[in-house]
Amino acid sequence: MNGLAGKEVHIDDQFLHVDLQDGRRISTPINWYPSLEQASLNQLKAYEFICDGTGIEWIDLDYHLSIENMLQFNHSQDVA
Repeated sequence: MNGLAGKEVHIDDQFLHVDLQDGRRISTPINWYPSLEQASLNQLKAYEFICDGTGIEWIDLDYHLSIENMLQFNHSQDVA
């Protein structure tokens, strides 16, 4: 199993949190992802894991995020 496979996503007013299958949590500022920051709560809740759990897709937003890239993300760019 990939160590960076996601299990659950939580978003609050400051952070995007991804709980991993191995028990770790990755948290990054939500303002690094303008497309997510501007989305409605219902849109944010409509995610699914893709690529064996290593990516997250918000279908309604046409937005994809690699969990690995959260660790290396250049926050000056939106990756949508």
